[in-house]
Amino acid sequence: MVRPTHVTNSIRSLRFAHGEMTQADLADRIGVTRQTIIAIEQGRYSPSLEMAFQIARTFGVPLDDVFQYPQDDQDPESEAHR
Repeated sequence: MVRPTHVTNSIRSLRFAHGEMTQADLADRIGVTRQTIIAIEQGRYSPSLEMAFQIARTFGVPLDDVFQYPQDDQDPESEAHR
């Protein structure tokens, strides 16, 4: 069973902010299928780090403008890294 990712993203809003780019257009630009873009947008798939950078570069924004990882205040690991 595949667990959904905790990573959220702003790909859909970035596509619309960049001339209403379609999922297929974005997929073509980074060399993946439209289904991959759909899965990433819906949080069902986390892209590789390389793919994440390609997506950010396509939109001309920093990586953390595209992908966000929520802070979990209950996680002792997150406390150690603050």
